[in-house]
Amino acid sequence: MRQQIGDSERMTSHLVALTFDANDPLRLARFWAGVLDWEMVDDPDGGYVLLPNDDTGFQLEFFPSQEQKTGPNQMHFDLTSQSLEEQQRTVERALELGAQRIDIGQGPDAAHVVLADPEGNEFCVIEPGNNFLADTGFIGALASDGSQEVGYFWSKALDWPLVWDQDQETAIQSPHGGPKITWGGPPVAPKKGKNRLHFDLAPPADGDQQAEVDRLVSLGATRIDIGQRDVSWVVMADPDGNEFCVLTPR
Repeated sequence: MRQQIGDSERMTSHLVALTFDANDPLRLARFWAGVLDWEMVDDPDGGYVLLPNDDTGFQLEFFPSQEQKTGPNQMHFDLTSQSLEEQQRTVERALELGAQRIDIGQGPDAAHVVLADPEGNEFCVIEPGNNFLADTGFIGALASDGSQEVGYFWSKALDWPLVWDQDQETAIQSPHGGPKITWGGPPVAPKKGKNRLHFDLAPPADGDQQAEVDRLVSLGATRIDIGQRDVSWVVMADPDGNEFCVLTPR
């Protein structure tokens, strides 16, 4: 759903959506709608959109892709829990909807539970009492593999303040609350092909796409060609090479 949400007076891009490349977008959208309890609607461009019912602030979008998942994603959800019982309920609901438990080296004593959705996209259900995620909602974080530089880039790109910056680990959060976006610092895994999850940004309502693209380039982004052909959005990469799209103002 290529739409803009938010305050027309803002001067920077707005994070409209986190978009999934999906082999079966309807199945994947239904899975996440069930986990998050968000409404699902059709997208006119042929995908599916989940509309947040909380302060998350951005949509989830699912569009078809023929590419198969080949390795760990660059980012994943950390879902929060207020009690051990709630953590277990979230895990059980996800498993009933088609998730699987996976081992990424977390060890048998890990308090969080690591799962994968029906297409293998990793996510974690975090134990209660996690102070870092205490001021977030059910989606506590988009935990990302990335450098300190890319954390600084996204802080400036979205005008979200840094809420963590230690030992080359960074995190940002919207001034309005909601999930944090975190980057774990070095070592950053080598990028292998196009990411299955990417951000869609919208320029300010009173701005223009090219001006926003130029601003993002000045911050360290680059324009890239992934075979998108004649489309209305601009495909870019952040300083770590992660793809994102800049949409047209609405």
